[in-house]
Formats: sequence, structure tokens, C-alpha cells
Amino acid sequence: MKVYIVGRGAVGTFLGDRLEAINVEVAYAPRALDAVTPFDADVAIVATKAYDTDGAIATLRKAISVPEKCVFVTPQNGVGNEERLAEAFGGENVVAAALTVPVDRDRDGRAAATNEGGLAFAPVGDRAFNWLTATFASSGLNVKVVEDYRALKWSKLALNVVANASCAILNVLPNRLVHFEKIFTLEIRMIREVRAVMKAMGLTPIDLPRYPVNALFGVTALPSPLARAALAGRIARGRGTKPPSLLLDLRAGRPRTEVDVLNGAVAAAGRAHGVPTPVNAVYARVLDDIAHMPQLWPKYRERPEALLAEVEAEVRRTRELQPGGRA
Repeated sequence: MKVYIVGRGAVGTFLGDRLEAINVEVAYAPRALDAVTPFDADVAIVATKAYDTDGAIATLRKAISVPEKCVFVTPQNGVGNEERLAEAFGGENVVAAALTVPVDRDRDGRAAATNEGGLAFAPVGDRAFNWLTATFASSGLNVKVVEDYRALKWSKLALNVVANASCAILNVLPNRLVHFEKIFTLEIRMIREVRAVMKAMGLTPIDLPRYPVNALFGVTALPSPLARAALAGRIARGRGTKPPSLLLDLRAGRPRTEVDVLNGAVAAAGRAHGVPTPVNAVYARVLDDIAHMPQLWPKYRERPEALLAEVEAEVRRTRELQPGGRA
């Protein structure tokens, strides 16, 4: 089997290393489109940030000469990447994936991962790819196959949004975020909004390797004080002092983040299905504003009251727009 990987970050390198260890031929796409050369791939893995998906598609169009014979796998965060790949290469050739192995870079730039978690697959079309899942399973990964790719990616989104945008906006780490009582209550409300949107879309939450998504939703359905008590310790231990992805983007001064395919996607789906999502809407808007105008960040850095005020204003605005002025 030959595998072509677009994106040589922690995720792309981790998957490539795993496959090379079982004698799979792996090639990585160069950064420059002009440097791309044809590669006869059986599998193409898109491991870029979601906002680079269009660039990845351009790379794949040039690299994969016969796309009908290639399977396009996307372990990217957020929702919407599968649809873009399906539009480019056909839905029958696209497989959604969710990686739950904590992956980072070591001092030498190599992918460093724990032995926890795994990889879940869901075909976008009707074709089964047993050979694909068997290959990844033979690499030692815990592999799970599910039927509904949308439910898979929304379930992963529910994990990705926890202690992510809020930490980025406030410029704090997860182990500190849990001590901001009112903001941590916003986190719980945010997760409830994700569950409400999924329910409106008819999507059933899927438990992922290492992460019981249904248990997360069950805990956040409890009264807020109980939910905070149940989640705070887990988040502090699990995420601790590791900066979440959106915070890393802001600290690096990147003008774009993945918030649009995370909290922004929740807000957009909420508008489409008539589900109020004020917390996700504010998180997406404020973080995007900071990314484009870094001079706004001091307004929110370590100032939870500023973020809380934005959400309260959004709640009032939402109520005013509803019939009768009531939420």
C-alpha cells in the first residue's frame, strides 16, 4: 500500500510513522504547490488544519493522477472537511476519521504520543474499507468503525471545544480555567449547546476510543454546580498545563484559527435549526476578532468578566430577536 500525506505536523507525522513501521510506503507532500510531483497513492491522508483544506485539495489534484483509485482520509478537527473533499473527489472515495491519541512533538521534531486513545473511521459513501481499517489496526492503533460520519465528526467536535476557545480568549491554561467558576459554567453551557444542536440534526453521539462522549453529555446535563464538580478535576488532570490548539494559534500570531469549524460550526448549525447557541457564537466571534486584530486581546486576557459580559449581551440579543422577546 502507498500512502500520501498532506500535512507534516504532529498528526500527519504520527500516522506516517505508524504506517512506515509496518512497511507501508509513505510520502509527504511538499509545502510549495510548485514542488508537488505525481504519486501513485492508494490512500491520501489530509492532516492539515481545517483552514488549509482548500490548499490540500489543490495539492492532491496535482499529486494524485487517478483519484478514482485513491481513498481520501481526513482526521482533521471540526466539521465540513469531508464535504469539501467529497465535492472534489467524490463521496465514495472519502473516509472521515477521528484521532483521539494525544500527539505532540518531541525536542527533535518527531511525533510523540501516548499509548491511549485510538482512531475511528466512518465512510462518507456506501463503500466499506475493511482493508484500510485492518492496515491501521495492524500498526497497533485501537481502531473503531462507525456508520455515520457526521455523528463521528460532531462527537469529536464535542471533545475539541472543551477548554479550547475559552482558554485562548482568556490566555490561560486549562488547569487554571476550571477555577474561574462563572467561565467554567459557560463551558458547561457550551457543551449543552453542542448536544442540543446534534439532537436537532438527528445525530447520535458516538463514544470514541478513550473518550466516552455520551458520559460527557450526561455530566453536563446535571445542574451546573454538580457538572462543574464532576468535570473540573478531569479537565485539570487531562489537559493540565498543555496549551490548547486555539491558544497556540493566538500565541503564534496566526491570523486564522480553526474556531470557524468548531464553535463557529455549532453557532451556524444552531441558526439553521433554530437552536440558541449564544456561548458558541460569542466564543467564535471574539476569538476570530482577536486573531484578526491582536490589539483586542488585552481586553480579554485573564479578564473572565469581559468574556462573561459578551455572552450575557448575546443572550439578551437572542431573546429580543425571538417572538415575544423571550428565550
